[in-house]
Amino acid sequence: MRKLKDWFSGRRAGSIGSPKRRRIDLGSATPSYPIYVIGDVHGCLKELKKAEAQIAVDISSSKRAGPVVLLGDYVDRGPSSSQVLEHLIRPSELGLKRLPLCGNHDDIFLKFLNEPELYAEWLGLGGEQTLISYGIDLHHLNVRQKNRIAKLAELLAEAVPDDHRQFLADLPICLKISNLFFVHAGIKPGIPLDQQDDEDMLWIRAPFLSEGPKLPILVVHGHTPHTSTDFGPGRIGIDTGAYYTGKLTVLKIDGGRATVL
Repeated sequence: MRKLKDWFSGRRAGSIGSPKRRRIDLGSATPSYPIYVIGDVHGCLKELKKAEAQIAVDISSSKRAGPVVLLGDYVDRGPSSSQVLEHLIRPSELGLKRLPLCGNHDDIFLKFLNEPELYAEWLGLGGEQTLISYGIDLHHLNVRQKNRIAKLAELLAEAVPDDHRQFLADLPICLKISNLFFVHAGIKPGIPLDQQDDEDMLWIRAPFLSEGPKLPILVVHGHTPHTSTDFGPGRIGIDTGAYYTGKLTVLKIDGGRATVL
């Protein structure tokens, strides 16, 4: 994964440029409300709806509402990437207050939409499944290999709605609430939050997973799949590989206590 991160980062110089994504800071006060966090979705609409239903039941039971933070990777690998984006763009039918963050797959998908020739490697990261969700079958394109990317760009221009593109472009990269920090992949250990690089927050594994943030915060992240919730030093990983396990984890943080729904 480090090689892929470096590969995509290296494309910046020849691309149209990627502005830094928004970073949300809700202040230092301890939240008086529960926070629900959903791990990597990866095109699994059924699992996402089930997770949201669980949250709605919990809110109804406790009579205490709170935001639903999604940790990114809404597209690729699973069967329903387009449908997941459409679902998240619309207001929640359950009345949930969603706050979706950006994942590395969402970021690359947008870059591919803007510059398909530069980001063709996205197709091998689960992008073919995303194309199918938009009605595009890569293996049935009746064009020569060298013209394939150009044809894909043409088809995607017609197939991907503007509001899907805007949703991907507007995704913030992180959220801070008190000493809680929500981000897709993690952070570089020991580096102040305002100096963290977007690419690290989207891609990092080592040394973050083994060392933790080395800051007085708790980082809740996805990106690195495990069979169950992964509690590490100063961090909680909740990517449980929904697209191949059918298990989409929901973490609830309330009064300093973290539990899995």
